[in-house]
Order: sequence, then C-alpha cells, then structure tokens
Amino acid sequence: MTQINVLVVDDFPQNLVASEAMLTRPGLNVLKAGSGVEALELLLAHEVALALIDVHMPGMDGFELAELIRGNQRTAGIPIIFMTAAAEEAARIYRGYQAGAVDFLNKPINPDILRGKVEVFVQLHAQKARIREQLEELRQALQVNELFVAVLGHDLRTPLSAVLHGAELLQRLGEDARIRETARRIHSSGARMERMVRQLLDVAQLRSSGVTLYKAPANYCDTCRRIIDEIEHGGSTSRLKLESRGELDGVFDVDRMAQVLSNLIGNALQHSEPQTPVLIELDGERRDRIVVRVANQGVIPPDMLERLFHPFSTAVPKQGRSSGLGLGLYIVKQFVEAHGGTVTVSSDAQSGTRFELMLPRGSAAECTGDPV
Repeated sequence: MTQINVLVVDDFPQNLVASEAMLTRPGLNVLKAGSGVEALELLLAHEVALALIDVHMPGMDGFELAELIRGNQRTAGIPIIFMTAAAEEAARIYRGYQAGAVDFLNKPINPDILRGKVEVFVQLHAQKARIREQLEELRQALQVNELFVAVLGHDLRTPLSAVLHGAELLQRLGEDARIRETARRIHSSGARMERMVRQLLDVAQLRSSGVTLYKAPANYCDTCRRIIDEIEHGGSTSRLKLESRGELDGVFDVDRMAQVLSNLIGNALQHSEPQTPVLIELDGERRDRIVVRVANQGVIPPDMLERLFHPFSTAVPKQGRSSGLGLGLYIVKQFVEAHGGTVTVSSDAQSGTRFELMLPRGSAAECTGDPV
C-alpha cells in the first residue's frame, strides 16, 4: 500500500505525539516537525497531502512558514490547516487565509473533526496521484501508438511503390483499353493511399518530436509551379489558375511548404465541381511577408469551419464517403505555424471558399537548418 504523508508542525512535542496518535492509520504516515525550519527540510524530502501548522511558534511562526511553502513551486499546492490555541482576531485570520490556509482549527482539537478534515485532503491527494498515473499510462500508450503508426507507414511505402510503378507500366504498355483503365484505377487508389501514409508519418513526427524545418532561400512561385506541374501530370491541368505579383523570394523549408501547397490545392480540386476553376494567388508586394491564397467555388458547412484544422476532421463528399483521413489541413496548420505564419479560411455561397496563408518573408540569418 502506498503511504500518504501528512505534515504536523508544532513547537510542543506533546502536541506532535497527540496529533500522530489521532491520525495514524494504515496507509497514512504522520511527519512531525518542531519548527518551521524542520518542516521545510521535511518538505524537501517528502511529498505531503496536507500540512497542519501551529500558528504560534518561536522564531518562524505559522504564517511565515505558510508563505514560504506557498512561495516554492514544488510545495505551492499543499493545502494548509492552521492550528491555534487562541481566538484569532479578524486581521490575523485574514492574514492566515492570505498565506494559503484552507481552514483553522482551535485547540484543544476534537479528534473526530481533525480526522474528518484530514481524510478529505488525503482522498483528494490519492485521486490526484491516480490521475497522474493514468495520464502517464495514456502518454506511454500514445507514444507506442505513434511509433507503431510511423513504423507501419514506413514499411508500407516499399510495397506501395511497387504497386504504383507496376500500374504506371501497365498504363503505358497495356494494349487492351480495359487493362489500361484498371491500371489507372489501381494507380489512383495507390496514390491516395500513399498520401494517407505520408500524412500518418507527418502526424506521428509532429506529435513525437514537433516540426523540424530546414530553411533556405527559395521562391514561392517556383515551389508552387512545381506542385502544379505534379498535379497537371494527373490530369487536372485546365482547372488550376496561378496569379502572382510582387517579389516572391523568401527563406523557408521548401519541402514542407510544398506539402502545404499540395494539400491546399488538392483539397480545393477535390471539394469543388469538376468544371470549376481553382485560383492560386501569390502576393509578394509587402516587404515583410508573403500572402498565399487558394480559392475555389465550393462551400464548407459552418459547423465544419470550427474544426477544420483539427486532426481526423474531414469533409464528406457528395458520394457519401470520406475522401481521406482528415489530416491534411491539420498538417498545413502545423507547418505554417512552424514558419511563424498563420492560416485562415472563409467560406460562403456567394464567394466560395478561400484559404489564406500569411507567411513571414524570412532572412538569411534563418538559414541554419536547425530544428524549429
């Protein structure tokens, strides 16, 4: 059985013996101190559920001891009950509560009242200890889960790559139209699965070690064009409209920003009508920041907007099934904020949906490659 400590501080040894006799029971240990200094020494060595402190002591009185206890981060949360043999005037009672008292007990102390008050704080302490243990168990379980996801995602990539390459080969070399169509579907499904695996790996890294950025001088327009070229290869060419103005050089992590743009553009294409355009605006007219906007004519329901950037929050297309894991926008927000930027979204039936990124331009001094 885990012992719970209660500290009793009194300059009269007989009072300490009496308090110990009244309180001692299985699972409860009474720590005795004859002065404020002894009490502080015990508090350095032991965790206590409650401190019972005599007000009138030579040298350091109970109020001064309580103020020292409250002033230390390690002991600040310990509940304090003052014990006094004299009727305290209102001013001293007020000072006692200011020093952190939760109650006063007048001597001679009724054993049943003392045990009842102490038991309340002992139970609260035990509950807090159980909650700490449960939180630690949960933290360890989450760590194991994230490690499992990372390992699984990593091991899935090799066979998935073989499936994608095989599907591409069948699309190019297959003579039968039905075989080519089947290969196209395999490649499309495999590519979607690859995106899910990449997102799972990103989230596992975000939750275990945070975002690691490797910043370098680069151009936002060049990065965006590279993403558009990749999407064009998949057949969505005609819908993407890129507009750029101003100076678009900056200092940023190119790979992470490419993921941000790919997620936003991919979402805009997926959650809008097939024949409607997706507009990408790059605004570099301000000296200190770059603004990126991705807009389409789709509408996000108001109840979805509030949780759009939460993990595993996903919109449901008209076909009635989820289109992914709901991690893309969560990753976007984490990567943008790691760069010191912000991401916002607006959506209504008249204007459609627009995501806007405000990103600091950065400086050469940030090109360290150190984790952020």
